[in-house]
Amino acid sequence: MRVWLAEFIGTFALVFVGVGAIAAGLEALAVALAFACAVAVMIAAVGPISAAHFNPAVTLAFWAMRRTRLAEVPLYWSAQLAAGVVAVSALSLWGGADRLEGVAYGATRLAPGLSPWAGVGVEAVLTFFLVFVIASIVIRKHAMDGLYIGLTVGAGALAGGSLTGASMNPARSFGPALVSGEWGAHWVYWVGPCLGAVAAALSAQYLWTRRTDPLAEVGRATSRGHPLERGEQV
Repeated sequence: MRVWLAEFIGTFALVFVGVGAIAAGLEALAVALAFACAVAVMIAAVGPISAAHFNPAVTLAFWAMRRTRLAEVPLYWSAQLAAGVVAVSALSLWGGADRLEGVAYGATRLAPGLSPWAGVGVEAVLTFFLVFVIASIVIRKHAMDGLYIGLTVGAGALAGGSLTGASMNPARSFGPALVSGEWGAHWVYWVGPCLGAVAAALSAQYLWTRRTDPLAEVGRATSRGHPLERGEQV
């Protein structure tokens, strides 16, 4: 239950803050910053409890890296999807339905002329960058670094926002779609992020697993000092 609640709170904050910024009519940079900050602070808040996935694609990536059991995936996904729906519903109730209706409740849409499969490609690439950063941090540090992950979310939002809405997160797209009833090309926001996430997880694992860094080895040897300095016999 603690993991479920942590994922719910973190995903709720991400969707509430991000969609709220969209509904407020903020510029693209401000919206990207809102998403980035929400992710960063929530990772710091609940990362030690649930590993701070906040994203079904990230959960899938953790499963691909064998850091989340298959039986745990429904637990994570249910919390994330429920949080997305509740966050948009709360914004509609407290922030005014008219204002949210004007932006389709923050629903992610494909740019005019962009085909669904092109949208899949954009979402896959953006999510690849995000999950590659997450996976590399987890593999190297065994912890989540909110600042770098938040910056990656913000960069992705700026790069792809005008093309697909830069979801990178099925839960972020699911909440607005369910509340607004706008399901056009919704599958894009599942297929693209999930493909990109798994590819990134496997790539990071290949690059970092059993990797020996000679400079790191030298650094560790130097930090230990000479045996005589440690009082050891030579």
